[in-house]
Amino acid sequence: MWWFAATHANLLTGFAMAAAGPAPLLDAGCGTGGLLARIAAAYPERALFGIDTDAAACARAARKSRRAVCAGSVNRLPFADAAFGAIFSADVLCHRDVDERAALGQFHRCLAQGGVLVLNLPAYRWMMSRHDAAVYNVRRYTRAGLARLLQRAGFRIVFASYWNAVLFPLMVLTRKLLPARGHPGSDVRLYPGPLDALCRAVTAAERALLRRGWRLPFGGSLLAVAAKDMPGDTRNA
Repeated sequence: MWWFAATHANLLTGFAMAAAGPAPLLDAGCGTGGLLARIAAAYPERALFGIDTDAAACARAARKSRRAVCAGSVNRLPFADAAFGAIFSADVLCHRDVDERAALGQFHRCLAQGGVLVLNLPAYRWMMSRHDAAVYNVRRYTRAGLARLLQRAGFRIVFASYWNAVLFPLMVLTRKLLPARGHPGSDVRLYPGPLDALCRAVTAAERALLRRGWRLPFGGSLLAVAAKDMPGDTRNA
């Protein structure tokens, strides 16, 4: 589905913006392994692990990615300090079972000095809708609010931007203004081929701008890259 494809590609684009060290990678909240498989394909030489609370999802993720996956919570990661060079997390901090401050503290603890955190999150509290209820989201974020949250957890912001800007008006219309018709829950589902292709093209064009360092002023989601700096690093956030 175009939205997952765009999310995974954007996270990999964010990772490429940062100079992460050679330590292993982690997909924190890997679900059934879509992103984990994309990371594995993009970086086949890197050690890569996944973690999710759902044991059945972990088993599927392991089969899909051919990487080690364990069951556990991002609120208390079962990994050693400074174990990873980068941590990916796609729409996890927003989940009802996640303590966002505890999870960010765990991400910071488990990253090596110079490691990076690459996040995707839903944007704008006022966009809470039946979709969020269906996927158990209890939080949505602004760029400024997420930046403050990351800085309080000890991270330096490398890059943060909204995305899915072109399609955002349609998202507002369908989730906030129109009544549900046939799909009372999440609208994340397969679409007809031509529509899916159009959405992929639009988000690919946005990604080209993000890759050049552009920060989109609004959108349905947030992409953020944050670093755990080396001791003595005094670069501005």
